[in-house]
Order: sequence, then structure tokens, then C-alpha cells
Amino acid sequence: MTEMIEVRGLTRRFGVILAVDHISFSVVRGEVLGFLGPNGAGKSTTMKMITGFLAPTDGTAVVCGADIVGDPIAAKRRIGYLPEGAPAYPDMTPRSFLRFIAEIRGFAGDEAKRRIDLAVTRTALSSVMEQPIETLSKGFKRRVGLAQALLHDPDVLILDEPTDGLDPNQKHEARTLIKALAPEKAIVISTHLLDEVDAICSRAIIIAAGRILADATPIELAARSRLHNAVRIDLTDGHVEAETALRRLPGVVAVERVADAEGAALLVLPRGGQAIVGEVTDLVRTAGWAVRGMSVERGRLDEVFRAITA
Repeated sequence: MTEMIEVRGLTRRFGVILAVDHISFSVVRGEVLGFLGPNGAGKSTTMKMITGFLAPTDGTAVVCGADIVGDPIAAKRRIGYLPEGAPAYPDMTPRSFLRFIAEIRGFAGDEAKRRIDLAVTRTALSSVMEQPIETLSKGFKRRVGLAQALLHDPDVLILDEPTDGLDPNQKHEARTLIKALAPEKAIVISTHLLDEVDAICSRAIIIAAGRILADATPIELAARSRLHNAVRIDLTDGHVEAETALRRLPGVVAVERVADAEGAALLVLPRGGQAIVGEVTDLVRTAGWAVRGMSVERGRLDEVFRAITA
């Protein structure tokens, strides 16, 4: 696989504050990297340095072979960047703004029109093309920002909170678009939405205080959850008897009661994350308990995120 982004010891200080602390990672073509962290972790600062909008104190980023410090113009040609807040000229319409972006990207005539039309279709902007950007909702402003990032069909997309301000339908459309673009690009998404990581990211980096604390696939991160391979059992009755029997199973470390709309359920927690659904199912069948349903937990990213960044 081809490395499209190489981050090498990237560091940024603001006076005495160390915002990003010598972080290194790479992103290959076809990868969608979720960049996660609490507020102030250094996510946006890192993205600004990768795209050349902020000079690093130390280190560099190489984009498609071009060093953002040594050869910034060549690197920026390969990047589509959606910054935090999606800044644009408020008195322009989306049409005039995208024409301006096409012009500074070096496109004119029919080629500029083709690229603008494609970006507008991809981001569903046609209904607001003649309105001043300052009158648009936060969601539409975000989509204008995404359209300008896509206009020159870059190899690398750096998207800071791409679905911020979008309603659920718009989020689904944006995520579908990102997944469709992913095979031919390297994409980095800064987000605080863990369901977004689950939905579209093939890999996730968690940072806090400017340092990388975890780098894994969403499945690998979920496996760190204490709920990974836990079994939920919805019983019609006999909770006390079942709870006692389940605690005796060798692979079970704990049993917790969980309230739901139909009463109480039992959450059976495995020892060391091992698979226990087989022995739990055998016990349920042998004991003859009346069961409304059973399910196996994959693990919860929000729990892992809190544990890592606490």
C-alpha cells in the first residue's frame, strides 16, 4: 500500500504550552483515519500543520512525497482541506465561492463548470447556490466547505468535523460520500462522534495532551472494552436464580442487572474478554429459563475512549 501522508515528529508550541508533542503516523491510500481526542487534545492543530496552515515548531509532514515545510505548494496541490468552522466569504454565494476556488486551483471554462457541478451534486448544494453564504444554516455552510475541499479531486482529504451541524439525513449522505471516495484517497477525519468512527473509519488514533495514546482499528479498540464479548440475557422471570448460576461459570467475572422497558435483564461480563456465549447458552438451555432474547456485546468505543483519555 502507498503511504500518502507521513507525519514525522510533528510538534507545536504556543509559548510555554506544548499543544502537539512529537507525534508520528502515516496514512495509506484507501484508509479513513479517525482522529479522536477530548477538546484541546491537539487534533485541529495537527491538521493545520499537515495542511500547511500552521508552521510546526519541529518535525514535518510529507503529503504524496512533498514535504509541507520544504515544498508547501506541491503538498497543498494534493490536499483537500475542510477547516474547523468551514470559513468562507460570507457575502459570496456558494456558486461564486466555488467559481473563485476553481479559479485559484487553476481551472477555467468547461472544466471549472464540470468540477463545480460534480462537487455541488456530491454535497447536495443545488437548492442554495444563489443565497449569500452568511444566510445559510450551519449545516449548509459545512457542505459548502466540503464542496470546495472536493473540487480539485485531491489525493488526500483532511476533514475537521465534516458532519458538524448536519442533521441525521445529511450526516448519512456525507458519510456515504466519504466511504465512496475512500478507495482512491487517504482521508483523515477529526471528530468527537464515536458513531462516526464506527460508521466510516478503518482506523482510529486517539490523542490527548498532544500525544498519541492509541492507534488501532475500531474493532481492536472496541475489544479493549470491559463489555467486549459480554452476553445480555433478557429473562421473563427467575433473575435471582439465574444471576447466582451465571456467576459460577468459569469464564464469567461478574453479572450486572440492566433495566429496560420490559423489566430487568442480566449483563454477563467475561473474564479477560474471552468468548462466553457458548457456556452461557448451554446453561440457559440446561436450566430451562424463559428467555425473551440474548445478544453478545461487541464492546463500546465511548467506554474505551474515556478509559484511555481520563
